[in-house]
Order: sequence, then structure tokens, then C-alpha cells
Amino acid sequence: KRIHREIADLKKEDLGMISLGPKSDDSPFIWKARIPGPEGSVYCGGFFEAEIILPPDYPFTAPKVNFLTRIYHMNISERGNVCIDILKHNWSPALSVFKVVLSLSSLLTDPNPSEFLLLPSIASAYIKNRAFHDQTARQWTQAYA
Repeated sequence: KRIHREIADLKKEDLGMISLGPKSDDSPFIWKARIPGPEGSVYCGGFFEAEIILPPDYPFTAPKVNFLTRIYHMNISERGNVCIDILKHNWSPALSVFKVVLSLSSLLTDPNPSEFLLLPSIASAYIKNRAFHDQTARQWTQAYA
């Protein structure tokens, strides 16, 4: 019921350039998101595909999110795994798939150097050589997104 309510609620939301919904009518547990690189960010101009898998006990357990588009980001691994607090210790059943996607979009604007366990080299570049980091992120966005 919860998943179907979220699908219905999406139709009422202004998603802007974000597209979000179940991958197919057959499985409401696998969703696809298309997130535009936010204006003013190093990812601006790109579109990033992500797959969201809802566990059988959703919303009591956080969804699993995987970026399908390669991205140079300290909180997103080379395999697309995302390191963000709401998908781990700060998950709440009050959150929705749409709110998760908004958080992912926000993460593109404001990466979290304190949760860089996936890619310490990118976090280091972000902190110590921001110009190199930003140039590389823009190049990857142009090449892959």
C-alpha cells in the first residue's frame, strides 16, 4: 500500500527536471531516477541515472540506491554505491523515495567530506585541491552524463 501511495503522490509533486518512478509496472520494488546536475554545481548540464531498490519491508528499512551513471563524487563509489546518512543510520519510515532522490540531488551540490569512506582520494582532492577536483568532476560529467 505504501509504495502505491508514493507512486500516486509523485503524480502530484512538481519534480522539475527529475524523473522518478517504478522501472516497470510489473515490479513496484525497483525504481529508476534521472537526476539533473544542479545549477551552479560541477555536475550542471549532466543527467545522472540511479536505480532504487525497495526492500520487502519498506518503509521500515531504507532503500538501496545505486548510481548507474559514472560520477566523480566522494560519496558515490565507482560501482555507484551511495554513502549518505539517510540510507544508513538516519533512515526513517517517514521518508519517501522522492525525499531520498531530493537528498541525492542535494548531495551533488553539497558533498559530505566527513562521509567519504568510499573514495578518500576524491575527498582529499576536494579539500586540498578544489580546482583539480572541480575540473575532474566537470570532465566526468561531460564524458558520462
